[in-house]
Amino acid sequence: MPHKSSMQAWSVFLAGGLLAAALYAFVPNEIVSGLAFSAVGIGAGTAIITGIRRHRPQPAWPWRLLSAACFLFLAGALLRTMLDQHSGLGGVLPDCFTIPGYLCMFLALGGFLRARVGDKRHAVIDGLLIGVGVTIVFTMFFAVPAASIAGREAAVSALAGVYPLLDGVLVLLVANLAFATRRGPAFTMLLGCMALLLTGDVAYAIIGNEGELVGSPLLDLPFLLGFTLIGASGLHPSMADIGRQASLPIQAWSARRLFLIAPALAVPFVLGVLIEKPTPFDRVLLAVGGAAIVALLLARAVSAVRGYAAAQHRYEHQATHDSLTGLANRSLWFTEVREMLAQPVDGEEVWVYFLDLDGFKYVNDSRGHMAGDQVIAEVAGRLRGCAPDAAMIARVGGDEFVVAYRATREGALALAEVILQTMRQTLRMPGADVVVSVSIGISSSTRSAATKAGHTRDGEVTAEDLLRDADTAMYQAKANGRDGWVIFDPVMRDRVRERIDIDLALREAMALGQLHLAFQPVAHMPSGRIVGAEALLRWTHPDRGLIGPATFIPVAEESGLIIDIGRWVMHEALYQLAQWRADGVVAERFWLSINVSPRQLRDTRLPGELASALREYGLPPSAVAIELTESVMIESSGTVDQTLRELRELGVSLVVDDFGTGFSALGYLRNYPVTGVKIDKSFVVGLGHNPEDEAIVRAVAAMSEALQLSVVAEGVQDETQRELLSRIGVTYGQGWLWGHAVSAGDFARRWSVTPPLKLQAGASRLNAQ
Repeated sequence: MPHKSSMQAWSVFLAGGLLAAALYAFVPNEIVSGLAFSAVGIGAGTAIITGIRRHRPQPAWPWRLLSAACFLFLAGALLRTMLDQHSGLGGVLPDCFTIPGYLCMFLALGGFLRARVGDKRHAVIDGLLIGVGVTIVFTMFFAVPAASIAGREAAVSALAGVYPLLDGVLVLLVANLAFATRRGPAFTMLLGCMALLLTGDVAYAIIGNEGELVGSPLLDLPFLLGFTLIGASGLHPSMADIGRQASLPIQAWSARRLFLIAPALAVPFVLGVLIEKPTPFDRVLLAVGGAAIVALLLARAVSAVRGYAAAQHRYEHQATHDSLTGLANRSLWFTEVREMLAQPVDGEEVWVYFLDLDGFKYVNDSRGHMAGDQVIAEVAGRLRGCAPDAAMIARVGGDEFVVAYRATREGALALAEVILQTMRQTLRMPGADVVVSVSIGISSSTRSAATKAGHTRDGEVTAEDLLRDADTAMYQAKANGRDGWVIFDPVMRDRVRERIDIDLALREAMALGQLHLAFQPVAHMPSGRIVGAEALLRWTHPDRGLIGPATFIPVAEESGLIIDIGRWVMHEALYQLAQWRADGVVAERFWLSINVSPRQLRDTRLPGELASALREYGLPPSAVAIELTESVMIESSGTVDQTLRELRELGVSLVVDDFGTGFSALGYLRNYPVTGVKIDKSFVVGLGHNPEDEAIVRAVAAMSEALQLSVVAEGVQDETQRELLSRIGVTYGQGWLWGHAVSAGDFARRWSVTPPLKLQAGASRLNAQ
């Protein structure tokens, strides 16, 4: 945003220049007039230099040339009033400053044009049309008569004839710039300055036809006003916009533009009719000018046709290609694949690869969308490099690509391996390197057609069928562990339908109250006391019975429904804990563990909602432990890191569930605010007869003790395991040795620290959350 002083400086200079112009015009005193003219001229050059330092225009050199032009024009004007203009040094010395001033000004305007116009030939041609017409007029009516004045030195007459020609160049450059630049305050004042300069030159050209080089001081008033406008233009913040590369699009000849161009087009033809006795020079000038205008009109027509053709090509390309990668989009890809299917080749099939980047969301979350776009562009480039020329590649989603390729089975699988190997290579990105992999689903025209034959009459496969089947196979590749490929099998389609059915049924279950919580105790193993519990989500379907979390939790995670389910679990669990504490079922130091999914941890609202729920149910944060998976730390993002910090600052415990089954590393535990770990039951089961499992448990216990983390062993089933865990140093245990997960009522009846009281029949708040 422009500084307030910058906004005031240009207006102060403008007001000061107008005041100086009034003094110059209305105070008949040569000293006052000279001081006013000099002050504004010097001020204009200085103001431009100041504006360069304040607003840092790019490029800056045209503005420096304009500043130099101001000083040169001022020197020429002052010398013209002081010296004898008809002979000797006085006739040419002022021009030694004024003409270089014009050259500086022309170079400056050319610099602006170079940045603004670029390859927009239409603007150049329109400016040339006006420039040619004006130059013909200035040459015939001002330049030739001034140069033909007798009775003065040849050099003086020649220089007098040069100025109208310079004005023609000025009109040419200003017209070009006006046609190529969007209007702004600084640009408008700059155009005003040029118009005033042209006005002053025309006035001097008129008296020059009469043999005079100096006239009334009022003839210099336009130059003084021009100094005022160009100085204010240099101080205005919008001066930085004039040289930026933001040219106007190709434009038709609008009424306003025709108003400027039409008179110039008519000049040679109208003058050819109006001049009764043209000289040979006049005839040559009009003929050359007319021919130039006709040639420019033809060039303008060709430029317009080419411009519209190029624009049409760009529009068609934009309609069929991805703007970020330049790859084909879904529409073009479907068209090409349909043509491939319509032209079968013996011994080869049409293979479709559906690629999805693994972990791309974490790149976006941790390094920003700009880094994500760079990764997408790099992946597209690698696909182009490793796929055969005959392959059709497209980007069909944020991080999703598809490839269609005609090949044998061996060739198709070889390409899949090449893609995997290519994508595994480190991406050298600005600031940090990135490693990505892809999960690839593959479908073929033969297999998809055979599958479709069982459902339709014709069995003909379509491009849509191939894409759908490859997409289905890609999800299976992700389920298999990512960074691999899977060929579509009809069974996968049944799994997709199953996931869709579960998603719909789960939404209905939330509405009908079919979800409930079960609680499994956590014991202090040396004493056998129940010190905590884990709240576990259960779903009892009216027709299918009990559906395990391993079946519906991944579906809820993928669809985003886990956010609403997790919110309900949190409130239901905290409500139950508050009831137990109020009824004396559990001790004050009893804690309740609540599982939180990775999707929930990416929800920035979670810490605030948990804090609000704790206040609502009157529970201390120390009574709650949040359980998270190891993958959250491995695939963390800035959002997840912030959520974990806010949860820990709230005062709840953070426990890593199923520790040891994923990417367990000491560094992750040190870098995150976790307070405990839960040893996975797969290691506990082997205690007593598998030395490796025992070594892992000992290592986890020792590491946790060093980091002052609590340790809970899951899946403890017998006394032998409990005794061995106690000797190793594991303090807490959870498993069938103490009991299965049961309802809240059964938990209270079995493990109450006081005689059970009658619990309130708490209706489920599933619908209320």
